[in-house]
Amino acid sequence: MTASFARAQRLPNAAPVYLDYQATTPVDKRVLAEMLPWFTEKFGNPHSLSHAYGREAETAVEQARQEVAASIGAEPREIVFTSGATEANNLAIKGAARLHQPLGRDRIVTVATEHKCVLESAKAMEREGCRVTLLPVDAAGLVDLDKLAAAIDERTVIVSVMAANNEIGVLQPLAEIGALCRERGVLFHSDAAQAVGKVPIDVEAMNIDLLSISAHKLYGPKGVGALYVRRRPRARIAPLFDGGGQERALRSGTLPTPLCVGFGAAARIARAEMDEEGRRLLALRRRFLSGLVARLPEVRLNGDAERRLPGNLNVTFPGVAALDLMAACPGIAVSTGSACTAASVEPSYVLRALGLPEPLAAATLRIGLGRYTTDSEVEFAVDALVSAVRRRGASGG
Repeated sequence: MTASFARAQRLPNAAPVYLDYQATTPVDKRVLAEMLPWFTEKFGNPHSLSHAYGREAETAVEQARQEVAASIGAEPREIVFTSGATEANNLAIKGAARLHQPLGRDRIVTVATEHKCVLESAKAMEREGCRVTLLPVDAAGLVDLDKLAAAIDERTVIVSVMAANNEIGVLQPLAEIGALCRERGVLFHSDAAQAVGKVPIDVEAMNIDLLSISAHKLYGPKGVGALYVRRRPRARIAPLFDGGGQERALRSGTLPTPLCVGFGAAARIARAEMDEEGRRLLALRRRFLSGLVARLPEVRLNGDAERRLPGNLNVTFPGVAALDLMAACPGIAVSTGSACTAASVEPSYVLRALGLPEPLAAATLRIGLGRYTTDSEVEFAVDALVSAVRRRGASGG
């Protein structure tokens, strides 16, 4: 047995190596430690300010709001807590369109590779009478700024372009898009769920009006996120539902104090460690890709090679179905694409938008490296994938 093959084996009861950090991240133990008291002895409602329990919870929530705001260069009062990025994206797109549609601004511009919740929100508004322009991307996954400029007219209310793609990890030119939208007087929304805490985001410098964040993508808890809503110049949107008027009347409902606290802690840690973590993940990513290509020269990387998240790889293994490859590698946890569409047997719409033919799109894996990925895990995963591909080739499969 070769050393390479030995490394590719796992003990029967060993957990798979986790390489799906774009789907979700484990809660950082430091984050969990800050959350736990708010489930038990510190159980007050943050909106019950008539007594100490409520005031204590409100203070904790507002501290978390400050941490989330600081992670994107915003003011705390511009942060609206939500249940996650999906709700935030819905609130941004539907809220902007519904408020401005009666005023004659009923057009939405977005991109073919956006997350499903953005595309479906735009489709929902299309059913309500709005017009949606879906922009293509080039072979690297980047939007064409000239085509974006041409798509904006006097009836456009909002442009929505994600910061980092959830499948191919490509980083869009947010500052250039923001400058264009500000010049044209349209709202600029960005789904930054994959980007915040991993790459620098500054809503002021990038002229972003609305921005969506999700805690569970940056080592915080599931079930909480936020929408940044610019105050000056004011980004005006309508709420999705009615209630007690919490969160500037944009998102009514009792806030989950433990989740907000965890979100704030995760944002603070990510901000402090982002540069160092980014360098480490970039080195691991390069090591992973070079290890694959050295032994499987036919492997191809999808998306721009440099303008991408430090820990993301989207790799095609020509001639090997991705589902078969994952089944042959039970020792690693990877995916074929978005966690929201993982049950689909169709090739990724993101890859098709890049121009990949269906056979190649169906032979593609998303590999997400993260905070707890080690050098040895990268070696193990490369060996496992190479061994599986070679076995498929040797068997004629």
